[in-house]
Amino acid sequence: MLNMPETHDKPRNARLEARVSSDQKDFFQRAATLTGRTLSELIIDSTQEAAAKIVQEQEVIRLSREEQVAFVSALLTPAEPGARLKKAVQSYRQKAGL
Repeated sequence: MLNMPETHDKPRNARLEARVSSDQKDFFQRAATLTGRTLSELIIDSTQEAAAKIVQEQEVIRLSREEQVAFVSALLTPAEPGARLKKAVQSYRQKAGL
């Protein structure tokens, strides 16, 4: 599916820093404690999940059934090339000696 980076087997030698308010840090710490994770684990896991969602939303094309049918129909029965495209092909073939 998505090409998510592996985090468990690789050494952690890169560092991220973020400034947050004391209230935010306390809130994040509370969530970490409630889930039995460290603050770092919570932040890394949550950020990984959010990043995967963002990447998937940007890289995966979702089509309705109607759009799928239109897409496949366009692939199977393409429109005839217009005059400008035909002229460009002819010009290319002449220049390339084809």
